[in-house]
Amino acid sequence: MPEILEAEYARRLIEERALGRVIAAVDANDAWYLKRGLTARSAKTALVGHVFTDARRRGKLLLLDTDVEGPTLALHLGMSGRVVIDGDAAGDPLLYASNKNDPAWYRFGVRFADGGALHLRDPRRLGAAELDPDEERLGPDAFALTLPYLRLVLARSRAPLKAVLMDQSRIAGLGNLITDEVLWRAGLDPAREARSLDPDTVKLLHRTIKRTLPQMQRRGGSHTGDLMAARFPGGLCPEDGAPLTISTVGGRTTYWCPLHQH
Repeated sequence: MPEILEAEYARRLIEERALGRVIAAVDANDAWYLKRGLTARSAKTALVGHVFTDARRRGKLLLLDTDVEGPTLALHLGMSGRVVIDGDAAGDPLLYASNKNDPAWYRFGVRFADGGALHLRDPRRLGAAELDPDEERLGPDAFALTLPYLRLVLARSRAPLKAVLMDQSRIAGLGNLITDEVLWRAGLDPAREARSLDPDTVKLLHRTIKRTLPQMQRRGGSHTGDLMAARFPGGLCPEDGAPLTISTVGGRTTYWCPLHQH
């Protein structure tokens, strides 16, 4: 499923292949996919004739800036979305959704004057498109996470540690797979109260996040963690061989080792 790393692959593809191309048409036939007041008509009015000038990202949110007086187009990948430009999809194939290139799954897109196109393909229909989003509703991007900020966020919360890390309003970009991987590597119980971490443990967690993200980015995505191969009923901890516990933390299925995660 797309997390911050998959969103970054999409951002890079947009930066390489979509900037500077004049938008000639907008494909926005799925009204449910358009959020925060956006309609097919308003999308066409706002985007046609403009060009994308920058491809940014905040957490999992893709932000496509346009030229002077044009809007910012925001794309949410949801649970199964992939950006497709001129037939090429960003990132590795998804593990928990179909990778079939079905035109019915092209939920939103723009067609360029040169004949090419950018579309968001989403089998599960859980992504979204909007214009001029409130970027401040998201916390800082996980790649830019600082130790003082992480200390502040954790110290204020009695919620489970995993739930705080995955709260996009606090830290933008950490999803289920990456958060489980980080907590497993750091030896931290995902259900532990966030404010219970002492300064040295917060420092360890911060260091683990900063090391894990670029490593998994180089490997190919959020599904490449060391814990991934053991994420099934009866899976054994790759660290110590103990049976993994499967529980629900923060509303998400969670795999963790009761032997070394405390």
